[in-house]
Amino acid sequence: MFSPFRRKPVTAMTTGLLLVLALLSATGPFATDLYLPSFPAMTDELKASATAVQLTLTAFLLGMGTGQLVFGPLSDRYGRFRPLLLGSAGFVVASAACALAPNLAVLVAARLVQGLCASAGVVIARAMVADLTTGATSARTFSLLMTIGGVAPVVAPTVGGLLAEHLGWRGVLWVLAGLALLMFVCVAGVLAESQPRSHRSSGPVLAGLKGVVANRKFRGYAVLFASTFGVLMAYISASPFVYQNLMGITASAYGLAFGLNAMGLVGAGFISARLARRIPPRKTVTVAVSVLLTMSVAVLALSVSAAPPQLLAVPIFFAASSVGFIMGNTTSLALAEVGLAAGSGSAVLGAGQFFAGALVSPLTGLAGKESAVPLAIIMTLSALLAVAALVATRTRSAPGR
Repeated sequence: MFSPFRRKPVTAMTTGLLLVLALLSATGPFATDLYLPSFPAMTDELKASATAVQLTLTAFLLGMGTGQLVFGPLSDRYGRFRPLLLGSAGFVVASAACALAPNLAVLVAARLVQGLCASAGVVIARAMVADLTTGATSARTFSLLMTIGGVAPVVAPTVGGLLAEHLGWRGVLWVLAGLALLMFVCVAGVLAESQPRSHRSSGPVLAGLKGVVANRKFRGYAVLFASTFGVLMAYISASPFVYQNLMGITASAYGLAFGLNAMGLVGAGFISARLARRIPPRKTVTVAVSVLLTMSVAVLALSVSAAPPQLLAVPIFFAASSVGFIMGNTTSLALAEVGLAAGSGSAVLGAGQFFAGALVSPLTGLAGKESAVPLAIIMTLSALLAVAALVATRTRSAPGR
């Protein structure tokens, strides 16, 4: 009988493999946002408060962040394929449990497990890219991977809203279970091992995390990655209030504005992938981080001045677009620093990303829904941290690190 564990190892990145890895990267974020339009219906049927229903999102994000710290080191120790297959199978089971949950407590628990298992696809996809590519090819591939994956959270609420109208919130969760099953089928039927046994770690599973965190340049890139994502999440969480309450535009116009900013980010990712063939990734990141800081300061200046609030749309667009030049290239630079411990490195990057997003999102509304000042301050501080982290990567690591 054919065994996927004996399949010939994969040794090069192909278009088909990249598409499967993009699916793995996108499924987790898609699971975050697909059911958001169903919150009111869930509140009514489960007889719970809005805050209680939001715990399902918090549990999933906690699972996604924590799970990466588990599956990343596991993939360094036991290879990429088996932990990925295990996580994918668990994702299917947990997704079905979410759709069948009889009450909110079970749903929250199932979402936590769902996030833990979905994280395998996100963290191991990055590790497999690091296994199979280097240099400019690595930067280009990561930019494409993150750009394709970045579309998921943008379109998910719209798709989820349409599905909820016809299928109800449980139907939406069953659609998500179907996506989880598709992910499992792709892993079992298409992917193979990308890490030879000779390249696997032999020590304790979690030792890889300690090793990558000890690398100064990796730490710098990891902070750069997380702080840049913090800027993006601050904008996403505050955007409904900034555009509709401050700028005074309609909900449909807000959707168009949000889509335009998303197109800027996605377009920047594709441009970044093409530039990687000619321009070193670090140079691209340096320019993009400078733009990110400049635009964030511009948002702050406009927020505290008497300028028309509609002007905020301009620096926000360029700030969001600059993120597309930073995330993929920074991932490539970071994982190049940790060599064979790409799984652990990917885990630290992913966990930092989710924890940074969870930290900044609630802070943007501290001054109410009629002020953009908290958003501007968070964007500026996060961008300053990104600049400082980039500068820190210039420092030579200590011998042997």
